[in-house]
Amino acid sequence: MLNNKSLFLNLILLVSFVALMSAFFIEYILGHQPCNLCILERIPYVIAIVIILLNYKFYQFEKIFLVLLVIVFLTATILSVYHFGIEQGFIEESLVCDLKNGSEVTSKEEILKQLQEQKVSCKDVTFKIFGLSLTTYNIVISILITINALKIYLNYAKSK
Repeated sequence: MLNNKSLFLNLILLVSFVALMSAFFIEYILGHQPCNLCILERIPYVIAIVIILLNYKFYQFEKIFLVLLVIVFLTATILSVYHFGIEQGFIEESLVCDLKNGSEVTSKEEILKQLQEQKVSCKDVTFKIFGLSLTTYNIVISILITINALKIYLNYAKSK
C-alpha cells in the first residue's frame, strides 16, 4: 500500500515527466520556440526526476530528498513568477533574456547567422492553453508541489 509520501513522489515524477514531454512536444512538434527563461524553467523538472529516482534507490534519505524538492520547486516558483512579470511588462528583460545584443558580433557572417537564428523574447508568449501562458501553469504547479512537499516534510516525524 502506498503512503502519502510515496503517492506524492510518484505524482511529482509523473507531473515532471508530463511537463517535460509537453514542452518538447510544443517546441519540436508544434514548432513554438521557447525563450531562454522557458528553457530554464524545465530544469527543476529534470532535477525533480533525478531526486525522486535517487529516493527510490536510497529511501533512507527520503527526508533530505523532500527538502531538496522544496528548494527546487521554490526556486522554480520564483523563476516562473519572474518570467510572468516579464511577460506582463512589470519587469524588464534581463541578460538571461538577452537576444545577443551585438556585443559578440564581429563580422557580417555572424550577423547573418544571428538573423537566421530565431530567438524568442522572454516577454513574448508564443503558446497559450485556455488563454494562459505555460509560465502561469508553471507557477501554479510549482507552488502546489512546494507547499505539499513542505507539509510532508514537516509531518515526516509524525508519520514515521
